[in-house]
Amino acid sequence: MSGSEGLRARVVVQREHFTVDVSLQVETGETVSVMGPSGAGKSTLLQALAGLQRLDGGEIAVEGRVVDRVEAPRVQTEPMRRGVVLLGQKPRLFPHLSARENVAFGPRAAGADVRRARAGADDWLERVGLPGAGGRMPHELSGGEQQRVAVARALAASPLVVLLDEPLVALDPETAGDIRRMLRDQLVSTTTVAVTHDAADAVALAERLIVVEAGRVTQSGPVREVLAAPASGFVASIAGVNRLVGVASGGAWSNGDVRVPSTDAASQALAAVDGAALAAVFRPGDVRVNPAAPESWPAVVARIEPTLGGMRVHTDAGAVDLSLSAGSGLAPGDRLRLRIDPALVRYVAVPV
Repeated sequence: MSGSEGLRARVVVQREHFTVDVSLQVETGETVSVMGPSGAGKSTLLQALAGLQRLDGGEIAVEGRVVDRVEAPRVQTEPMRRGVVLLGQKPRLFPHLSARENVAFGPRAAGADVRRARAGADDWLERVGLPGAGGRMPHELSGGEQQRVAVARALAASPLVVLLDEPLVALDPETAGDIRRMLRDQLVSTTTVAVTHDAADAVALAERLIVVEAGRVTQSGPVREVLAAPASGFVASIAGVNRLVGVASGGAWSNGDVRVPSTDAASQALAAVDGAALAAVFRPGDVRVNPAAPESWPAVVARIEPTLGGMRVHTDAGAVDLSLSAGSGLAPGDRLRLRIDPALVRYVAVPV
């Protein structure tokens, strides 16, 4: 990361039920991931950055050059002249052009001669793991291979900013993993904003994570720090951790008669003010059921939902994810006691 300004933006777009109002700054060569629930405004943000969605307010600058501004003097640069490329869920290759000609399209449109553009296309195809595939037509390529060609086509145009709108969502896990690694290698010096629903994408590709909910940024910071201290239920769900909301009481987290202590120093500092809104965060695998320990609390099972790693048990104290072994045999109406080792619990301040 060079430390120079790659992308600076405040995007304001009026939508039917809420206003998207997101500010972000991405340094040259940095990758920032954007996550949020469906319909939160993530794709609207990317469409606006790409020039495909009209701003209702704000300003967008690429490498210090304003390309879109609502206030006078009005600026509205055409999408093709922003130095920004958008790579979406579908490759959208030109069906009548070979892989080589698809990749060469951007350089040729910018004025490169045919021989140079085609040679550069072959180089890019090799870099994305498709050596010798230049003569193949899109219909002769698998979905993963088409997405690799789409990545090569985007980067061959020498963009200043790359926008990724969940380009791996339609791929099987193995293919997605391969292309994720390829993207990480190829985007190392490119300013990138990557929208994803997969925490693995954020961890693998990005230095920072921005969480957008209902059109607003609700949390941001280094990826692993955000996932380790979720400020909302959405972030907790993608991080795969439990998050119970309560208040500080007597130096610990509590909710009614339920009390979850923590020995973490930072957590104890947050719990020092009685009445402060807190969330207790802990991993599903750390929860013990029916332990004979003083720190356990009683709970009544309301309903049970399967999860990827076990089950989500909805209780009168809140929803708690359990490992498959810990939750085995539970049924609605069961009375149980739950316990988490205080050393494995962290408190997070709840935004008010």
